[in-house]
Amino acid sequence: MSIFSRTRDIMAANFTELLDRSEDPSRMIRMIILEMEETLVEVRASAARSIADAKEMRRAISRLDGLTESWTEKAELALSKGREDLAKAALIERQKAADMAKGLEAEIKVVDDTLKSYEADIAKLQSKLREARARQNALATRMESAVTRAKAREVLNGSRTEDAFSRFELLERRADFAEGRAEALGMTGPKSLEEEIAELRAEEAVDAELEALKAKLAGKGK
Repeated sequence: MSIFSRTRDIMAANFTELLDRSEDPSRMIRMIILEMEETLVEVRASAARSIADAKEMRRAISRLDGLTESWTEKAELALSKGREDLAKAALIERQKAADMAKGLEAEIKVVDDTLKSYEADIAKLQSKLREARARQNALATRMESAVTRAKAREVLNGSRTEDAFSRFELLERRADFAEGRAEALGMTGPKSLEEEIAELRAEEAVDAELEALKAKLAGKGK
């Protein structure tokens, strides 16, 4: 179904109001542009037919002008020969041709006025079409920006992002635990009583072996 029924409807159209009333502005503006493009083609086709008609009428006037001159010459010839009746008939035909030429000139004037109207309509249609396309580009940019912002917010606030950060936190806790375990393994706590006594006995045994080694070396020296 056409948005506009005539060219004048397009001229008077308020795009902002149409878009505000539409549930789908992007679809509405595509329909507006399509309707305007089709109307522009129709107006140009009508203008082309009018131009062709005007050219044909001008050619016909040129032929009628030649016919008028021919009947004038015939009337003069008839009078020179004393045939007033033939001269009168020739003048009647000349008048018919002149009247036809005059009628065509009036029609050409109407066509020329129509062409001026077509020219003005085409200029206005092109202006409206540029406006509609500019609106379409602006609307497309706004829609793209809105979609991008929506995706960004979805990423920031969505469950996938929360899951990712939860996994990061879990990995951090595991890393903390591993580091703590490594530090714990390197720690030396207080020695028990048995450990201290065992160390004294080991030191005592080492001292006894050291003294025995010294005595052996001293005996060899003597």
